Amino acid sequence: MGSLFTVLSDHAGDLLRGLWMSVQLTGVSFAFAMLLGVILATFRISPIAPLRAVGLVYVEIFRNIPMMSLIILLVYALPSISIRLGFKPSVYVAMSLVGAAFVCEALRSGINSVDKGQIEAARSIGLTFAGVLGHVVFPQAFRAMVQPLVTVLIGLFLSSSLAGVVGVIDLTQTANRINNWEALGLVVFVAAAVLYALVSLGVAWVGGWIERRVRILR
Repeated sequence: MGSLFTVLSDHAGDLLRGLWMSVQLTGVSFAFAMLLGVILATFRISPIAPLRAVGLVYVEIFRNIPMMSLIILLVYALPSISIRLGFKPSVYVAMSLVGAAFVCEALRSGINSVDKGQIEAARSIGLTFAGVLGHVVFPQAFRAMVQPLVTVLIGLFLSSSLAGVVGVIDLTQTANRINNWEALGLVVFVAAAVLYALVSLGVAWVGGWIERRVRILR
């Protein structure tokens, strides 16, 4: 048992570096997913029918495509049409595209929670569509968006474990490499699982704190 803990402590730095890569993948992808998700959510509630159709088609496709399949497609299929993104950028793009679909639906659900009477009142005083969203809808809808967006963030963090499929050294891939070196069996993967759980629980706690804060401001 002592030697087991010694081996794990010797590789603690490797596990933390792998965790940091997972956090980077998640943070960058979530930022782009938020940006694209806001655009898509605007499309979904737009009075222009073609924009609503574009938003709907995007969400239905990317909510139902496996992340691993998309990563493999970007890495191995795009070079056939002379587009080479590289391993890590391909993971960023895949996570962002899939995340944007879920962000869009989280935003749309928050928008739908805003009383329609307030939207009509904003229109009646001459606010444009963008003005209604920026001054009336989004500030109120944010309260209902916090937990769904936190769920999307945690989902992206856990999905980052698929990056190892194309050789990105994330936490899961790091655990796999350590296991190949030391033959620790399940122990190293349990250690990785604990790290995933700790980060996910920490994000959920922060999300709950933010939700309580914005609820107090109501």
